[in-house]
Amino acid sequence: MKSSFKSITTYRLLNNQFRLVTNNICCIPSSARTDCKINLSFSNSDYINRRFYVTESSLTPIKNYIPSADTAFAVNPDSTTTSSSASLPTTTTSPKSITTAATIAANAVITASTNEIPLADNTTNDDSKSTFLINPEDMTSSYYEQSPPDSTHYLKTLSFHELFSLGCIGIATINKQFLNLIIKLFPYIPIPLIKIFVSKLYCGGITPTEVLKCGQNLQLRGITNMMLSLTIENSEGGKQNIDINHIIQETINSIHTVLKPNLLNQIEKVDDINDIAPGYIALKPSALVDNPREVLLNFQNETDPIWVEKRTQLIENCSKINEIIFQLNNDLFKLYPERKAPFFVCTIDAEKFDLQINGVYALQRILMQKFNPVSSPLVSCIGTWQLYLRDSKQHLNEEIKLAKENGYKLGLKLVRGAYMHSELNRDSIIHSNKFDTDMNYDQIVMDIIKDLSKNGDQSIYGHLVVASHNYKSQLIATKLLKESKSLYANSNVVLGQLLGMADNVTHDLVYNHGAKNIIKYVPWGPPLETKDYLLRRLQENGDAVRADNGWPLCKAVFKTLFLL
Repeated sequence: MKSSFKSITTYRLLNNQFRLVTNNICCIPSSARTDCKINLSFSNSDYINRRFYVTESSLTPIKNYIPSADTAFAVNPDSTTTSSSASLPTTTTSPKSITTAATIAANAVITASTNEIPLADNTTNDDSKSTFLINPEDMTSSYYEQSPPDSTHYLKTLSFHELFSLGCIGIATINKQFLNLIIKLFPYIPIPLIKIFVSKLYCGGITPTEVLKCGQNLQLRGITNMMLSLTIENSEGGKQNIDINHIIQETINSIHTVLKPNLLNQIEKVDDINDIAPGYIALKPSALVDNPREVLLNFQNETDPIWVEKRTQLIENCSKINEIIFQLNNDLFKLYPERKAPFFVCTIDAEKFDLQINGVYALQRILMQKFNPVSSPLVSCIGTWQLYLRDSKQHLNEEIKLAKENGYKLGLKLVRGAYMHSELNRDSIIHSNKFDTDMNYDQIVMDIIKDLSKNGDQSIYGHLVVASHNYKSQLIATKLLKESKSLYANSNVVLGQLLGMADNVTHDLVYNHGAKNIIKYVPWGPPLETKDYLLRRLQENGDAVRADNGWPLCKAVFKTLFLL
């Protein structure tokens, strides 16, 4: 039965009633848990398809029947009958009926013993057999609206010029109306002014030398590596005179002159080579082929020789860069066989939905099959999934199936999404509210970390980047990794944010939670192109910018500059 849920609540059974589990992040040993699920549907969107997990020790036969694994039940609150997933009735009730419905479910399907489910506070004796669950009381819309960590400690580490620039950003994002005005005026602001007030905060530089210096500065803040992005793209196909061969060469050059020395210099200094996150190179498919929009829309057209040729060209251009990464990983692994994560990773960035669904998914699948064979100890390519899309969970399940069938590992960068304001059909393809996106994101992240922790290098997942500015999502990933005893999982799950954004979150994760697997997404390149990048970030991530900055940032900067 397909399950499209708005929220997840975990209950335990005691005295024939369901009770909320209150642990921060709960772990139930799988040996004690059945796969029995009782799904209750409610008309209120906040109570759709809640899942109730019970343990085998809490079940006693009712009419000589115990639900088998993977059996789903729907309960009609007006009766005590149940039906299997083969014939599920539509059940509707109000939130007030939750207790009644839950009690009926308990009486109709199972009778609880007087023993409570064995729950461990954030740990289990056997980490490889644990099931990670979201805290049921916390996972409400208000859970994600809590303020990110205070910026004061982070701001104390910045120079006067950096603080002044942040103050300007705080003023620009002080409210929605003023931000919209800045967005309208932004294309007309001279590039020299943008370089003075904005670029150094959000861009790594113009040349590889400047970007390498940016990486060294990040290391001083506990951020061990970068995801480099040469900010030249053409997703709408409107730019002229783009030299694709130049982009390929500059990208390859940045691997050798920025990522490689940035990593090798750290290897010589650390005690554990697995404490260093990989170096990433981000590829925008729309920058690596002429007429990119039409090429991606027709990527799977194998009958027209024109599109077949363009498709082949795009694959070859991506492969030229990915081949460098693949070879470097193989060479360095011979020198450092104790390394569990790749040394470098090629990342296929996301595009708008129509380009993604018609072309980018297939492109990254081809590249992963070529550069992530299960025979290789390290993955060299990851793709990007935007989890604000309604079908993202279903699509990932299909990708898992294809990876298993074709003998390669999935590498993933998970983002919420970057095209909220520019998608033409967003009402039909994107989750209807932020809470649904948050729940989808966190559940998928937890599922992958669980699999990596349990299966290690035998997992179908080869690598995961949790790319998010959401403090709660990053904390969930960090806590689960702390609980995991798997070196493979801790080495292959990396936390990432954009350069200049959510720096208070990054600082908190490094200094208060001991996170070592941190990177920053670092755009770099020609000033005109980075200007376009900054404008797009304002347009597409305005909500995130306002939440992190605005008036609170202005006050924090003023306090840091003049009162401390």
